[in-house]
Amino acid sequence: MQKILFAALVAGAISCSTGRQNSNMTNDNTSAGKADEWIPLFDGKTTKGWHSYGKATAGKAWKAENGALRLDAASKKDWQVAEGGDLVTDEEFENFHLKLEWKVAPKANSGIIFFVHEDTSKYRYTWHTGPEMQVLDNGEAGRDGHPDAKITSHRAGDLYDLIVSKEAVKPVGEWNQIELVANKGKLDFYMNGQHTLSTTMWDDNWNALVAKSKFKAMKGFGTFRKGRIGLQDHGDDVWFRNIVIKRL
Repeated sequence: MQKILFAALVAGAISCSTGRQNSNMTNDNTSAGKADEWIPLFDGKTTKGWHSYGKATAGKAWKAENGALRLDAASKKDWQVAEGGDLVTDEEFENFHLKLEWKVAPKANSGIIFFVHEDTSKYRYTWHTGPEMQVLDNGEAGRDGHPDAKITSHRAGDLYDLIVSKEAVKPVGEWNQIELVANKGKLDFYMNGQHTLSTTMWDDNWNALVAKSKFKAMKGFGTFRKGRIGLQDHGDDVWFRNIVIKRL
């Protein structure tokens, strides 16, 4: 009887140990991100998983408040914020589907930058390598927004300085839900439920677009097929929340 009880206890211990191992393996896979699985990039409470471009940690001007990542622009330094800088993910992504919500203060400017290659010895800023979905106060009838709103391809939702998107932005201060899908060179933007832009990266047409843009002298711009996701510090108050990504 004692032998039987001992065998049962050993079997139970092995089963529990295996269960813990399997559970840990599942958690590890989740953090790495499987295909077809939404991965949260922002926990709603901290800047964990992000750092300022070229730095080890997130600048203090980036704050987790009320479930959103906020850039506090109270202390401007040149065209950015003191202790700010563009915020980038610790991880790199290749083919992905990104979702998030953003809003800006009146006359504010920011951006969502992707395929950022973080090598500060060659590229001083995120936008020296990564294309950008523009985040902006476009203004409304009778009210001016940010000055960039007067420039074609610089308005909210545009592929900045490259392609004009279908306008679907909400009034300043309201949350805009966007989706950015980059899959094997195919690039699609969505804003507030509307498909606003579609193009193909890295082909002859793409190269021609870059050659006509402000990025034409930046040899690394728009060439990398894997990189970090960036949230731009352009010296203005901006908020981001519900940031999730799926590897494709």
